[in-house]
Amino acid sequence: MDRWVFTICRNLWLNELRSRKVRVGNGCIPIDDENPLIEKDQSEANIFAGEVLSQVMALPDAQRETVLLVYIEGFAYKETAAILDIPIGTVMSRLSAARKALAPMKEIEE
Repeated sequence: MDRWVFTICRNLWLNELRSRKVRVGNGCIPIDDENPLIEKDQSEANIFAGEVLSQVMALPDAQRETVLLVYIEGFAYKETAAILDIPIGTVMSRLSAARKALAPMKEIEE
Protein backbone atom coordinates (compact mmCIF):
# COMPACT_ATOMS: atom_id res chain seq x y z
CA MET A 1 0.00 0.00 0.00
CA ASP A 2 2.86 2.41 0.84
CA ARG A 3 4.49 2.02 -2.58
CA TRP A 4 1.17 2.59 -4.31
CA VAL A 5 0.45 5.77 -2.32
CA PHE A 6 4.01 7.00 -2.81
CA THR A 7 3.74 6.40 -6.56
CA ILE A 8 0.54 8.47 -6.65
CA CYS A 9 2.24 11.24 -4.65
CA ARG A 10 5.27 11.12 -6.94
CA ASN A 11 3.08 11.46 -10.02
CA LEU A 12 1.21 14.38 -8.46
CA TRP A 13 4.55 16.00 -7.59
CA LEU A 14 5.84 15.57 -11.16
CA ASN A 15 2.61 17.05 -12.53
CA GLU A 16 3.01 20.03 -10.20
CA LEU A 17 6.60 20.59 -11.36
CA ARG A 18 5.48 20.50 -14.98
CA SER A 19 2.63 22.91 -14.35
CA ARG A 20 4.93 25.39 -12.59
CA LYS A 21 6.83 25.85 -15.85
CA VAL A 22 3.64 27.16 -17.42
CA ARG A 23 2.74 29.56 -14.61
CA VAL A 24 3.80 33.19 -14.72
CA GLY A 25 6.71 34.34 -12.58
CA ASN A 26 8.82 31.18 -12.61
CA GLY A 27 9.57 31.54 -8.90
CA CYS A 28 10.52 35.21 -9.06
CA ILE A 29 9.41 37.42 -6.20
CA PRO A 30 8.95 41.18 -6.11
CA ILE A 31 12.03 43.06 -4.91
CA ASP A 32 9.98 44.61 -2.10
CA ASP A 33 9.46 41.14 -0.61
CA GLU A 34 13.19 40.43 -0.52
CA ASN A 35 15.17 41.22 2.64
CA PRO A 36 17.97 43.63 1.62
CA LEU A 37 19.82 43.08 4.91
CA ILE A 38 20.94 39.52 4.09
CA GLU A 39 24.62 38.93 4.77
CA LYS A 40 26.88 38.65 1.73
CA ASP A 41 27.98 35.06 2.48
CA GLN A 42 24.40 33.91 2.90
CA SER A 43 23.25 35.63 -0.27
CA GLU A 44 26.09 34.05 -2.26
CA ALA A 45 25.15 30.64 -0.86
CA ASN A 46 21.53 31.25 -1.83
CA ILE A 47 22.56 32.25 -5.34
CA PHE A 48 24.69 29.12 -5.71
CA ALA A 49 21.91 26.92 -4.30
CA GLY A 50 19.51 28.45 -6.82
CA GLU A 51 21.95 27.75 -9.64
CA VAL A 52 22.38 24.14 -8.51
CA LEU A 53 18.62 23.67 -8.26
CA SER A 54 18.08 25.11 -11.73
CA GLN A 55 20.73 22.75 -13.14
CA VAL A 56 19.12 19.77 -11.39
CA MET A 57 15.69 20.78 -12.69
CA ALA A 58 17.15 20.94 -16.22
CA LEU A 59 18.14 17.26 -16.07
CA PRO A 60 16.00 14.75 -17.96
CA ASP A 61 12.98 13.58 -15.94
CA ALA A 62 14.40 10.16 -15.10
CA GLN A 63 17.71 11.57 -13.82
CA ARG A 64 16.04 14.46 -12.00
CA GLU A 65 13.62 12.29 -10.04
CA THR A 66 16.42 9.86 -9.13
CA VAL A 67 18.68 12.71 -7.93
CA LEU A 68 15.84 14.23 -5.90
CA LEU A 69 14.92 10.93 -4.26
CA VAL A 70 18.51 9.98 -3.37
CA TYR A 71 20.16 13.31 -2.56
CA ILE A 72 17.25 15.47 -1.42
CA GLU A 73 14.82 12.96 0.11
CA GLY A 74 17.63 10.74 1.42
CA PHE A 75 16.36 7.40 0.14
CA ALA A 76 18.86 4.57 -0.26
CA TYR A 77 19.55 3.25 -3.75
CA LYS A 78 17.50 0.13 -3.00
CA GLU A 79 14.55 2.18 -1.76
CA THR A 80 14.75 4.47 -4.78
CA ALA A 81 14.77 1.46 -7.09
CA ALA A 82 11.65 0.12 -5.37
CA ILE A 83 9.87 3.48 -5.52
CA LEU A 84 10.64 3.97 -9.21
CA ASP A 85 10.12 0.26 -9.96
CA ILE A 86 13.49 -0.02 -11.71
CA PRO A 87 16.63 -2.14 -11.11
CA ILE A 88 19.19 -0.76 -8.65
CA GLY A 89 21.76 -0.67 -11.47
CA THR A 90 19.52 1.79 -13.33
CA VAL A 91 19.45 4.02 -10.24
CA MET A 92 23.26 4.02 -10.14
CA SER A 93 23.46 4.65 -13.88
CA ARG A 94 21.06 7.61 -13.70
CA LEU A 95 22.97 9.12 -10.78
CA SER A 96 26.26 8.72 -12.63
CA ALA A 97 24.85 10.42 -15.71
CA ALA A 98 23.43 13.23 -13.57
CA ARG A 99 26.79 13.75 -11.83
CA LYS A 100 28.52 13.99 -15.21
CA ALA A 101 25.96 16.53 -16.37
CA LEU A 102 26.41 18.59 -13.18
CA ALA A 103 30.23 18.29 -13.11
CA PRO A 104 30.87 21.52 -15.09
CA MET A 105 29.01 23.41 -12.36
CA LYS A 106 31.44 22.12 -9.73
CA GLU A 107 34.36 23.47 -11.79
CA ILE A 108 32.72 26.92 -11.80
CA GLU A 109 32.50 26.84 -7.99
CA GLU A 110 36.21 26.16 -7.61
